[in-house]
Amino acid sequence: MGKRVLLIEDEPNIIEAISFILSRDGWDVDTHANGIDAVDKVIARQPDLVILDVMLPGRSGFDILRDLRAHDGTAALPVLMLTARGQTKDRETAKALGVSRFMTKPFSNAEVLESVRSLANGVEAPQ
Repeated sequence: MGKRVLLIEDEPNIIEAISFILSRDGWDVDTHANGIDAVDKVIARQPDLVILDVMLPGRSGFDILRDLRAHDGTAALPVLMLTARGQTKDRETAKALGVSRFMTKPFSNAEVLESVRSLANGVEAPQ
């Protein structure tokens, strides 16, 4: 059985692109498009990894990450955070909340695939 990833993203083009490259690499990709019940979806679906957008309808990715890190079942779950705003403040906030990796949009398919593979193998972001 392949590894499972939950992509929490509201932009259809990004959902399609990431789903395609990860599915082609053998991942079982599930998607969710809002922040309101994202934590519940993560807990229910128990993915091996979460790809989380910062700006989501209903709730920010930062709030979701904070809740994931506070929950026993998801505290150590690898999270790759995506954002269109690559400001230093956003990176620092994500790091303080316990993000595994942080990636700025636009990104290449190869970058996403390498990050997902590394996180699945327990390799955190270089400091």
